[in-house]
Amino acid sequence: MKLTSGWIGGSLSLGMSIAVRTWMKTLRFQISYYDSSYDPANASYTTPGIYIFWHEYIPFMFYLRGHNDVAMLLSQHRDAETLARATRFVGFGTIRGSTSRGGITALRKMFRQGKTMNLTMTPDGPRGPRRELAAGCVYLASRLQLPIIPLGLGYDRPWRMRRAWDQFAVPRPGSRARAIMGPGIWIPAKADREQLETHRRQVETVLNRLTVEAEQWAETGQAVGNPVVITRTPRALTWMRGAAEPAIAKLDDASRRGVAT
Repeated sequence: MKLTSGWIGGSLSLGMSIAVRTWMKTLRFQISYYDSSYDPANASYTTPGIYIFWHEYIPFMFYLRGHNDVAMLLSQHRDAETLARATRFVGFGTIRGSTSRGGITALRKMFRQGKTMNLTMTPDGPRGPRRELAAGCVYLASRLQLPIIPLGLGYDRPWRMRRAWDQFAVPRPGSRARAIMGPGIWIPAKADREQLETHRRQVETVLNRLTVEAEQWAETGQAVGNPVVITRTPRALTWMRGAAEPAIAKLDDASRRGVAT
């Protein structure tokens, strides 16, 4: 049964990754940067960071930024297992767990081993509330001293899964897809609980503003800033093929043993 379940799960994940890439390939992507050096696919990229965007837009970055030295932080809930496998198929690392009960120690060790490692997460996932930012990304940014890079994303009049908690967005084939990569947001290294909450609210406000702007841009076609066409651009030599793989495997193993839950 375990072998069968594993085979079925792997097949579903592979099928999901193929379906997403095929569907998203039809879209017309553009991006506007506050600072293009934060995009790991750009030649000007210099600083790893924590990339955040809302859960309803997972396929957007899932398609565009595989094989770019990015690991996605996912919950240990079994509902996330298919997504975890699918992200590996398209070139993301996966970290299972949360920022509580020891998870931060394993994350810090991994970042020490790979200086170009990036992290991404959907800060309202996995169960909401929709577009309300949980404190985890702010806590990580403070303790790891990495900038938070907010990504506002939008499609032109997408179909919405109205019964889903996040009103998951399904783009219309061939439609506009727009992204705004905001400025890097640095959180003080030893921020206390009150400071973390203050920064949490500020980051939530910025991410919501960028998201609304990207959605309006996608719907109206009226450009924001100095947009450029964005494509699926893997890095030539990905750190994920080297130092990251044993580090992520070690972290996954620790998560299964209850170190990061």
